[in-house]
Amino acid sequence: MDNFEEIDPVSPQEDEVEALWVSEDVRSYLYETAKWTKFLSIVGFVFAGMTAIGAFGAGAVLDTVSSVTPNSPLMKIGAAGLTIMYLLIALFIFYPSYLLFKFSAATNQAVLFADQPSLSVAMGKMKSYFKFYGIVTIIFIAFYAFAIIAVAIGGIAMAAR
Repeated sequence: MDNFEEIDPVSPQEDEVEALWVSEDVRSYLYETAKWTKFLSIVGFVFAGMTAIGAFGAGAVLDTVSSVTPNSPLMKIGAAGLTIMYLLIALFIFYPSYLLFKFSAATNQAVLFADQPSLSVAMGKMKSYFKFYGIVTIIFIAFYAFAIIAVAIGGIAMAAR
């Protein structure tokens, strides 16, 4: 049999590392940031709402486009496709606005009431916001790299003819 040694449990106070303290300057910066993020989130909500409302006018847009240019590529997408595309764009605008709004609310709670858990929630929302845009940036960079490679290969193929 194995010989297990008993280990004395460590009290939480002995195991804690030094906490991060928020100075009054940092609190004022956070409070002002919360105001701006609330403003930006509300503007984002408005744009997302307008985009979602516009999505349901896709049929009218396609009727107008078909009367002006009957062979338009938009006609191939169809009203349902255009509606879905606009709803996805609205969702793409709504999600980061939602994260900013939650950050703003949690930051106000943390600053006004010196509430550490609210500050943790706020920083988590801000992390998610930047992670979202980081992933979107990586996707766009990959798309552009793929497009550049495709154009280069296409150019080489056309030159070889």
